[in-house]
Amino acid sequence: MTANEMDNWYLKQKEPLKSCLLALRSIILQQGSEITAVWRYGMPFFYYKGRRFCYLWVHKKWKQPYIGIVDGNKIEHPELLTEKRSRMKILLIDMEKDFPVKTIQELLEEAIGLLKD
Repeated sequence: MTANEMDNWYLKQKEPLKSCLLALRSIILQQGSEITAVWRYGMPFFYYKGRRFCYLWVHKKWKQPYIGIVDGNKIEHPELLTEKRSRMKILLIDMEKDFPVKTIQELLEEAIGLLKD
């Protein structure tokens, strides 16, 4: 999928989901110049220096956007959910509330830190 097609994935989402996903993408990309957005596994993934560290998706059951942390199993945080995943954890975003920007940034920094080791 090309970058334009990935952009179309965001744009075809209905509001307020579309705005939420675009804002989350922006927050993720602002974490550093080494972060790139790519289309992998049929979803928007974010890489740090060529290594996967998170992705965006919409929870099927709750219809809420979330940030999936690739090595989330190595991060202990009360907001992260494991569900049936062994490696990844997710941070659900409530579109009815203000974004927990500080929490998102802290979790992303921690996820990037795992790749620096």
